[in-house]
Amino acid sequence: MAIDDFYDFTDLKNDTERLVFEELDRQLADAGPEVPRTQECVLDMAAYALNHARPLYRVNLIGRLYALSSTEVRDREVQSAVAEAIHRVTENPPR
Repeated sequence: MAIDDFYDFTDLKNDTERLVFEELDRQLADAGPEVPRTQECVLDMAAYALNHARPLYRVNLIGRLYALSSTEVRDREVQSAVAEAIHRVTENPPR
């Protein structure tokens, strides 16, 4: 039997995902037409950024409040990871 047969993991969330998605939306809105916006490209950008930003997992309200009080350092980290992701995918789009 697998561990998820015994425990409910639905409340386990990585708030970095939300931060990356919001930042990706902001940066793509400001990006020029040379930036690809296909489903595959945007997913690649999100995956790259998520792999280069520290995860921020939570399981309860206290953890959510902590995650929402995102620091300037975390914001810069996410902004940088997303910018790099957009650059990499634009330079090397999937074929």
